Amino acid sequence: MHGPADLSARIRYLDGTYEVLRPGAYVTCAVTGRRIPLEELRYWSVPKQEAYADGAAALAALGRPAKD
Repeated sequence: MHGPADLSARIRYLDGTYEVLRPGAYVTCAVTGRRIPLEELRYWSVPKQEAYADGAAALAALGRPAKD
């Protein structure tokens, strides 16, 4: 059985905020694969609907195409 700290949240990323669609403790960085605790989530892309661990990861993602 998984505890709350083991669950990945499902998020809808919006401009300046996000909506939790499925509760969880973290999301995964689309660039680094690192777990990002929700209370530390600061960087994401609305068009790509993905999270980034930090500013460097967000910058690295700029040249990548959006997911289908």
